[in-house]
Amino acid sequence: MLALDNLHAHYGLAHVLQGVSLNVAKGEVVGVFGRNGVGKTTLIKTVAGWLAPTSGSIKFEGAEIAGLASDRICRLGVGLVPEDRRVFPGLTVEENLRLGLMQSPGRSRSESKQAIERIFARFPRLAERRTQMGTTLSGGEQQMLAIARVLAGTPRLLLIDEPTEGLAPMVVDEIFELIAGFRADGIPVLLVEQNVLRALEVCDRFVALERGAIVFSGSARSEADRGKLIAAIAV
Repeated sequence: MLALDNLHAHYGLAHVLQGVSLNVAKGEVVGVFGRNGVGKTTLIKTVAGWLAPTSGSIKFEGAEIAGLASDRICRLGVGLVPEDRRVFPGLTVEENLRLGLMQSPGRSRSESKQAIERIFARFPRLAERRTQMGTTLSGGEQQMLAIARVLAGTPRLLLIDEPTEGLAPMVVDEIFELIAGFRADGIPVLLVEQNVLRALEVCDRFVALERGAIVFSGSARSEADRGKLIAAIAV
């Protein structure tokens, strides 16, 4: 589904991504771990088209998408849940979700209504707050809204950046249950997450980043690989 080959990216003179290569298969959750400032969020933004790569290849379902505009990448089926959630101020929960429908244009009014109701069935807490302003939700509810908004566009690949940061343990459990559900539904996920031990429970594979390069990769099911990962990213 996703193949990165020797990917480089810069912020001005700062060489942030330095030759990253990785793959994500259908129905697979791949974790990206590392200390702060090693390039994890930059990797997600580069795949999503928020940052143009300096060089290297990004292929989605076999087609090159490196350098494409972010809206075009989104319409191809790559959904991004950003670290800062980006809930639109001045819009209700339902209006935020309806903006998510723009990721897959061409739906009839009836199809759009059905898509929204399916989202509310999956996120009953959001259904209870459908007329509430999105920015007045709790942090956990805003994270749910950010995920639900992307799902409204029926993405074929999810990029999720730090979904549990600053959330209560109960909400963290719900977020990881959702990610496990995506894997069960066959939706591949590239996941950036600081809660490494919990994230490993829903990941199939992982990579560890250091100074913009992958220094270690392994299986989330291997105790030896998990131990090496913790050692590789320990402060």
